[in-house]
Amino acid sequence: MMLESVETGNPARKESEPMSQVMVKDLRKSFKIDGMQINAVDDANLTVEKGEFISIVGHSGSGKTTLLSMIGAIVRPTSGNLYFEGRDIFSLNDDSLSEYRAAKIGYIFQFASLIPVLTAKENLLLPTIFAPDGNPGEIEKRALDYLEFVGLKDKINAYPYQLSGGQQRRVAIARALMNNPELLLADEPTGDLDEETEAEVMEFFRKVNRDMKITFILVTHNTALAETAGRRFRMSGGKLNEMS
Repeated sequence: MMLESVETGNPARKESEPMSQVMVKDLRKSFKIDGMQINAVDDANLTVEKGEFISIVGHSGSGKTTLLSMIGAIVRPTSGNLYFEGRDIFSLNDDSLSEYRAAKIGYIFQFASLIPVLTAKENLLLPTIFAPDGNPGEIEKRALDYLEFVGLKDKINAYPYQLSGGQQRRVAIARALMNNPELLLADEPTGDLDEETEAEVMEFFRKVNRDMKITFILVTHNTALAETAGRRFRMSGGKLNEMS
């Protein structure tokens, strides 16, 4: 099987378009598989206001992770545009995209993905290498503050193997906050957790959104989790539709 990405240019933004914190315009990601074009994301449109909590639900292969990867500027689209606070993100070069990701976006993945040889505090300090903000003393205080925020101030020197699954996920949440992002993206963040731990993690997501006013986009296959969001979307066959 031969897989290749299909890339085209992005049209310029019209000056008359309104500004939301996040605006997805006709975003598409296509691949060619054995000569056949597959639209993993097919002309998706979405606007997200600052401080919103939205969810995108869909089965495996529906395109939701690909869409989230484009919103997070990890994957470039085949066509369409992504605006963040009015800025056309994919008009940036790779270096500027990296700066945008480090400064504006926090990522929470399906697995905690903590570095096993680093303590909880050291795992939090890791992303600040890419977007240093403040002197070392201020950065370390921020790490301690975020560990306290997620209820793990007493675990600053603990290694991942010394933490429960829920505690590891809370460290991952704190790590995602370290560069003071304006947008948090969570991709199936509770898929490997039991119901009790899942509820605990979801409560922390709501706390981050409510108390810190950080915009939150959650991707999940779990309909019950998706229903806890302020607005809900369903993705199927690359198509994105808002749910009533």
